[in-house]
Amino acid sequence: MSKKIAMIFAGQGSQAVGMGQDFYNNSEIAKEMFAKAGERIRVDFKALIFEENEQLAQTAYTQPAILLVQMIAYKLFREACPDVKAELFLGHSLGEFSALCASGAIDYVDAVELVHNRGAFMQSACDSIEAGMMAIVGLDDASVEKICTEAQADGKKVWPANYNQDGQLVVAGMKADLASLEQTFKDAGAKRALLLNMSVASHCEILAPAQEPLAALMEKMVTDDFSAPVISNVTTQGYGTKAEALTLLKDQLVKPVKYKQSILAIAGDVDMAIEFGNGVTLKGLNRRIAKDLKTLNISDMASLEKVKEEVCS
Repeated sequence: MSKKIAMIFAGQGSQAVGMGQDFYNNSEIAKEMFAKAGERIRVDFKALIFEENEQLAQTAYTQPAILLVQMIAYKLFREACPDVKAELFLGHSLGEFSALCASGAIDYVDAVELVHNRGAFMQSACDSIEAGMMAIVGLDDASVEKICTEAQADGKKVWPANYNQDGQLVVAGMKADLASLEQTFKDAGAKRALLLNMSVASHCEILAPAQEPLAALMEKMVTDDFSAPVISNVTTQGYGTKAEALTLLKDQLVKPVKYKQSILAIAGDVDMAIEFGNGVTLKGLNRRIAKDLKTLNISDMASLEKVKEEVCS
């Protein structure tokens, strides 16, 4: 009996200098994908990803770099295991666009351009303000939500943004407002309340100006050609049409990423998950969210071979 597999993709923060270089050095497919993506948005992806530089940390460049490496990993897996099909696709934040691409609903070159612009739209929405994000560790969701709600009643701009796992919730908003709540979170029982090194406030109302420009681009690029459902960060439910993608990915900019809830929702429907791209961010989260959900990863040629041995035979 064939295994039911969730193909999964991490989001911003999973990037690192040198990611994907093993693919590039050992695969003509990877070289071709680097070239085509670079030509589309006029970026030297080799320099961007393989050399130390400040640009890789800028949202408009981080996002296409991550997506490109993820799509290379996915493409090489599909070449190696053409008979293995996904039961569903799932991504964390930016990773939902990789999931959409892997499903077949958008071409990878179009997706590179789309998330390049998505990052620029997000940065533009935050350029004139001091926005940011804060990781809250060791506090239950309800307590974080309550503090945010009470702060909003006091005129502060703070919202839950990323539900990563029990005891780890990232909030977004104005940096000054986030900083003013650090002690409040700790007094409520948080082990840490750490401002992150980010210049955007993802998945909250601050990004509302980015919604319409993103939707306009998606309208031109996304199709109805889904090979399997994509799980929405917003609803935790699967979708498989262009119309749903446009609505849900537009909403995703201003609503929290329910990653933890999504994994719990699919854990009983799949036998395993495969994480594509740099690192093991989601593999680590999955181990703590649903310990019985086996998660493999493909981040280089060696890990690709290991997954081939386990999944493709």
